[in-house]
Amino acid sequence: MGLGLHGGGLESARFLLKRGASVTVTDLRDEKTLMPSIEQLDKACAGMGKQPVRYILGTHRIEDFEDADIIIKNPGVRPDSPYLKVSKQIETDISLFLSESPARLFAVTGTKGKSGTVSALHWILSKDRKAGKSFLGGNITVSPLTFLDELTKEDDVTLELSSFQLGDLKSKILKPAAAVLTSIMHDHLDRYASMAEYIDDKRNIYRGQDSSCITVAGNDEWGKSFRAESKGRSLVWNGDGVPKDGISGGWIDDDGRGLARLYNWEGVSEETAELVPQKTIIPGSHQKINMLCAALAAYGLGISAKTISGALSTFPGIEHRLELFYESKGIRFYNDSAATIPEAAAACIEALSSLAALSMQSGLVLVTGGTDKNLDFSPAARAAKNAKAVILLAGTGSEKLIPLLKDTGVSYNGPFDNLDDAVRCALEKAVSGDCVALSPGCASFGMFLNEFDRGNKWKDTVLRLS
Repeated sequence: MGLGLHGGGLESARFLLKRGASVTVTDLRDEKTLMPSIEQLDKACAGMGKQPVRYILGTHRIEDFEDADIIIKNPGVRPDSPYLKVSKQIETDISLFLSESPARLFAVTGTKGKSGTVSALHWILSKDRKAGKSFLGGNITVSPLTFLDELTKEDDVTLELSSFQLGDLKSKILKPAAAVLTSIMHDHLDRYASMAEYIDDKRNIYRGQDSSCITVAGNDEWGKSFRAESKGRSLVWNGDGVPKDGISGGWIDDDGRGLARLYNWEGVSEETAELVPQKTIIPGSHQKINMLCAALAAYGLGISAKTISGALSTFPGIEHRLELFYESKGIRFYNDSAATIPEAAAACIEALSSLAALSMQSGLVLVTGGTDKNLDFSPAARAAKNAKAVILLAGTGSEKLIPLLKDTGVSYNGPFDNLDDAVRCALEKAVSGDCVALSPGCASFGMFLNEFDRGNKWKDTVLRLS
């Protein structure tokens, strides 16, 4: 149910075909939109000598769900769907993976910082290999079914798990050796009735843990509740400030280093260790916190501070997250399309404005806006005062942002309903020494298929027009 374009539906179908299933794919989108996934799936069928997949596109039919033995649900499908109510058994690509994986599991969730944290953790684990390999998958657009058949018990798997994916696992066994919960903020309130309901799905990441596991969470109200509820050993991450005596965890010091101190069961602390170096490749204090979260998960399970710090000194960051992808005529262009809530856009503005100030450069030209998810845009509006120019993309989120910008005295250009016009405007505003960044603070729907499509089209348009 839901072939999609991110690989989860495709890999679920391929996985089941390999195991002899007769597969029907149903998706509300049409054949033209789904053609990249359809072509890959048809090719897989031919390569395995299997009968072609049966496609029901542009609609769902209740009889297909009633007749099927198993429904593989896309995480974007609401759990109260009437089609799911008539289904005999409901699975996801994550539940299929968990039922067969022999590897040690690391799992990361949160509102923002998930992808940066899982990628940094995977980077660390890749550098700490005496046996086996490190694999990365989940919400980061790589279905873990793609590598399931390669896994051994010597391997490590790091999964990024969204609230939707975790909500689908309520009746499943999820027991990560390390569960990491990054920053919690308001999000997806177009899907959930309340923050408490949204957070309850997040809690599934540690509900299957026991005392052999660790849970890494923040020091805010939500983080404290996660650490108190988890049966795993808890480690706290602090953006600033040292954890109280007796509380194991880490923090960012005044020099920008990520430090950690762990206590044993008798309350005796180890020496303070440096896990995140002062100088890293990617900018931004929020990126340092992501790396600290990853480092604590690795450190808590016995990986040395030296290995962790050495790995993070070379961590290059990831696509669509403050990604420096191009430089021309002294102007640096960033892709931060994964900033899908206002707080994330504010963090991007802070990071790049600070970077410009430190290097005595001119400033930040910000491209922002898009589709609203019933969120408060005041954090983005306040941060936008630090940009030298603000360019809006069309959408319901921009409509909410405009009066806030006016109230804070921030002028803007647009909204533009196509990227070409937005990029042309940005190029007119930017001079040598500036940063130009796409950091929407909004969902991508309307102008784009998803946040990754938005980021790729942003990069393509910049390269073509500059």
